[in-house]
Amino acid sequence: MTLTQTLDADRARGVHAVQAALDAGVTLFDTADSYGPTSEMGVNEQALVAALRTRPEALARVIIATKGGHTRGPHATWWIDGSPEHLAQAARNSLRRIGLEALPLYQHHRPDPRVPYADSMGALRQLVEEGIALRIGVSNVDETLLRIAIDVLGDALVSVQNEYSPLERSSDPVLRMCEEHGLAFLAWGPFGGMRAAKGLGEAAPVFARVAERHGVSVQRVALAWLLSLSPRMIALPGASRPESVRDSAQATALALDEGDLVELAESSFARGGDR
Repeated sequence: MTLTQTLDADRARGVHAVQAALDAGVTLFDTADSYGPTSEMGVNEQALVAALRTRPEALARVIIATKGGHTRGPHATWWIDGSPEHLAQAARNSLRRIGLEALPLYQHHRPDPRVPYADSMGALRQLVEEGIALRIGVSNVDETLLRIAIDVLGDALVSVQNEYSPLERSSDPVLRMCEEHGLAFLAWGPFGGMRAAKGLGEAAPVFARVAERHGVSVQRVALAWLLSLSPRMIALPGASRPESVRDSAQATALALDEGDLVELAESSFARGGDR
């Protein structure tokens, strides 16, 4: 089980959410140096580590996956910097904040159109060679960029993190490449993100119908459906409340039958089509 953890303004609730995740068996926590409610870098990394330290031995039992390649500007705006110099320094800053001997999984947050992608990947490869990071992941990539990452990083590359949900399936080709090359596919925004601003159930009614039949939340059905798509699929539900964490964790035990899967697969939303 995995969790994208953004501990924003309510730190106490965030700590309880992390503790609930540990109790539910979550072993991968996804964060980034740019996550947080302010322009200050590293806020979420530090908050996540502090929350994990409330449980003895937690840091030894989980994988913290963080990202670099974004910067924060005035008024909490987001910028991109994929230069080798920035990535090298950002990774070292993340390592210092997290406090481990090496970063378990360091991910390139987003391609920088001003920097050749191979140059960014070369910087990440150097981090592995220097022992700053144990494994590398890439995020928000298409097939062409993933091929470059595979060529440059080789065995150091273990994962891809792209948006994927009942409302967004444009990364299907990237998922198939992950299967072909033995990479994990980490699905961010599994509940539809801004596309589900009015609620996933309203945006994708077929998922709401299946959820009602099983007597569970539509979010739990969305996660169970994602996990059914590929053995390489890892869903990354974002959560800040313990209740949401516990509900998401139970998706691994939700058995969607063949009829459910056929109904979901045949929906225009699951295919990424228009309503």
